[in-house]
Amino acid sequence: MDLAVVNYLINNILLVLDTKTSLLWGVHDAVDEIKDELISMRSFLVDADKKGVGNEGEKTWVANVRDMAYEVEDVIDQFMYHIISQQIGGRSARFLHRTISFPQNLWVRHQTATKLQKINKTIKAIPEVNQRYGVNHIEGTSSKNSHKWVVRRGESSLFLNEDELVGIKYKRQLLMDRLMDGEPQQTVISIVGMGGSGKTTLVANTYNNDVVKRHFDCYAWITVSLAFDIEDLLRTMIKEFYESRKEANPTDLSSMNYRLLVKMLMKYLEKKPYLLVIDDVWDTNLLDEIKVPLRDSCLGSRIILTTRKEDVACYHLGCKQHIHHIQLLQKEEAWELFCKKAFSSNPNGSCPPELESFAQKLVGKCKGLPLAIAALGSLMYSKNFSQWDEIYNNLNWSLSNNPKLEPVKNILLLSFNDLPYQLKHCFLYCSLFPEDHEIRRRKLVKLWMAEGFVEQVKGSTVEEVAESYLVELIFRSMLQVVKRNEFGKPKRCKMHDLMRELAVSISEREMFGAVHDGGEEMKECKARRISIHKSDTELKSFMGMSKLRSFLVFNKSLKTLPSESKMLRVLDLEDVQIHDMPIKIVNLFNLKYLNLRGTLLKKLPNSIGSLLNLQTLDIRDTQIGTLPYGIGKLQNLRHLITYRYTNNWNGLRYVNGTQAPSNISSLKNLQTVTIIEAKDDLIRKIQSMTQLTLIGISNVKETDENDLCVSIENMRLLLDLYIMVNNEEETLRMDALTSLPPNLQKLVLVGKLEKVPHWFCSLQRLTFLSLCWSRLAEDHLSLIAALPHLGNLSLTNAYIGAQLCFNTGFSKLTQMVIRNFPQLNEIIIKKGVMPNIKFLDIVSCMELKTVPKGIEYLNLEKLFLRFVSIELKDRIEGEGGVDFPKVQHIPKIYLR
Repeated sequence: MDLAVVNYLINNILLVLDTKTSLLWGVHDAVDEIKDELISMRSFLVDADKKGVGNEGEKTWVANVRDMAYEVEDVIDQFMYHIISQQIGGRSARFLHRTISFPQNLWVRHQTATKLQKINKTIKAIPEVNQRYGVNHIEGTSSKNSHKWVVRRGESSLFLNEDELVGIKYKRQLLMDRLMDGEPQQTVISIVGMGGSGKTTLVANTYNNDVVKRHFDCYAWITVSLAFDIEDLLRTMIKEFYESRKEANPTDLSSMNYRLLVKMLMKYLEKKPYLLVIDDVWDTNLLDEIKVPLRDSCLGSRIILTTRKEDVACYHLGCKQHIHHIQLLQKEEAWELFCKKAFSSNPNGSCPPELESFAQKLVGKCKGLPLAIAALGSLMYSKNFSQWDEIYNNLNWSLSNNPKLEPVKNILLLSFNDLPYQLKHCFLYCSLFPEDHEIRRRKLVKLWMAEGFVEQVKGSTVEEVAESYLVELIFRSMLQVVKRNEFGKPKRCKMHDLMRELAVSISEREMFGAVHDGGEEMKECKARRISIHKSDTELKSFMGMSKLRSFLVFNKSLKTLPSESKMLRVLDLEDVQIHDMPIKIVNLFNLKYLNLRGTLLKKLPNSIGSLLNLQTLDIRDTQIGTLPYGIGKLQNLRHLITYRYTNNWNGLRYVNGTQAPSNISSLKNLQTVTIIEAKDDLIRKIQSMTQLTLIGISNVKETDENDLCVSIENMRLLLDLYIMVNNEEETLRMDALTSLPPNLQKLVLVGKLEKVPHWFCSLQRLTFLSLCWSRLAEDHLSLIAALPHLGNLSLTNAYIGAQLCFNTGFSKLTQMVIRNFPQLNEIIIKKGVMPNIKFLDIVSCMELKTVPKGIEYLNLEKLFLRFVSIELKDRIEGEGGVDFPKVQHIPKIYLR
């Protein structure tokens, strides 16, 4: 049971009651009374969340608390909507509020107080109901039983036959090589991956190998429980070590305390090379306690950990360490495993031809997860053709309804239950994105903020805390990284289909969120969040959605929005083909996130200034050229995303900014703004915006140099800076800069440079540099080469010379793009330069006839050669190419 959803809801209500107290006159008594009850319920729910909910009575109790908390939230939000709507406007509106609206406000306050008192009366009746039906406390048996089942299943891997396994031989050999590499120092090998990925099976198959066992004097396997007892684990370990040498177990183990157990274990292992497997480790506390008796005696001992969590895998036990990320099954391996389970009674385990297309689809649904493939194969065993057809046409896992799939649910649910309550709703929220959707990190962070999921942490911004949540979910194998930046920071991630299925089922049960992906017409939605993926018919109306808080659309053709939803916090209309912003949007006082990216909008109404709670406004890739003056009223705005790409990558104008009003400088909470045009003295006006961490400015002129440099110097928190001139002949002048923001990480300069800025050598924290249309006459690489953290370098028409020579440095560079160098005919890379580069992209350099000299020294993973000369292509295509030997070590080469 997801108690965290209810706990989050109560926290949000309490936050509103604390921060909006000045608006609550007339309902204070009712608010204070219900506030006390909510605080008591929150304390109870935190304890219950740790233990887990067991029987149906307890589940019903939590569901009732949830419904009442939702009702309180609705009453408070409706009250706030009425009061704030009366206050928005000018002097005349406020006059009307004091005269005509005053009696109406009194009536609304009376109605609100009455509703809260009624809810409070229901809450107070809960103890009596509990006593009547025997729901007096949370036992937590369900969670404990699930974990015991998972532990037993893990240990059963020790008894699997070789012919039951698939794709194990190569992985096992790699692990055996690690175990028996002859290194005398103690080594820890951590196997990390999501639940059901085959970690335990791989380790068990290796552990059972006779060659491995003969290599060590003694060996032991212990499986860790979530609520482990260190003394019990030590006793188990001692017994296993003794039994591995066929020695009688010590008779007095049960009476020994921790100190005596540690002493015995240390003495026993003193001069023995041993193998120890610690299966299913959930936190580093165990490792802290267990490392004491496992000190390195330089005899070649090995410890294997299996875990779902990256921080556990990376934990340093004071000895040599290897981390192995378990890989999911390849397509052929997945098919073989499925056939072993589904068609074991057939000759050679072969799939009947008439079922093959169905079976391939079902296997594809598992996305290489061994546990899911095996469970689904077992489910399909002995099914007839009509049953196969039925399951194929309903490709969902129904984890809650099918006993055959219970193993999948239990293992995945264990990962979910182990999440801190703050992360549970963050995880559930990811299920609102479509299957296989690549979720942008920055977008997800802003959505979590708007929903109120992110806690305030002293010394950190809300954005930083939200990003730490994302990293934690990735470390726990709950999300998969699709793309990282040059230093490994996640840029895009997605959910495994089964993780998503689990999250969707919990979300729908808890009314946390719902997904509409076609099929039957939506009539009424009780969930607080809805995500529209596709619709077989146009959704003409959204009935029963007055309580909706988030509305996300992934269906470009959707034209109708929920008209009743006045309480929305999130409205995501990215790529929806609408030409005008619906008028009712400006009435959504609670709105914190508004995404209009990729729509057909050409302007925003000035009344957008009434969205006083708005934190994020995204109008990227729209036709909006000018922002209305009302933007200056959005005092809670943190992120303003405004630019649009032109698809003219070889020209200067590959991106266009948006004209901002003069009052934009009044937005003191604004953190990021991209990209605004330098018009009407804007550069001078933004000098007071010292809180910015990212800014992009286009249409810059030579005469702006002094004001521009003063603005940049004032922005000491700046991390990202983008500057673009107004045309190709304009010179970008920034020599007046005397000091740079100390933590600047990303710099993009678009425009002609007379010389390399003298302050380039001060960019000691820079990780990304892009020079576009700089057309420098002097060598610029020598000043860039020494930048200690530069990981990504993009050069577009940055140099007018015929030769680029990389003589030294670029020690951290992983990605480089060289684009549109009209005269470049030679690239030289000296041996030892850019030792970490993985990605090289050369585009539109038609005078370049040979591959870069020294490319054979680079450890490239990908080489792109796009729009290059025919001579260059001929020199590397095929084994007969003159330059082919220089690039044959590169795994992926793309020619175009």
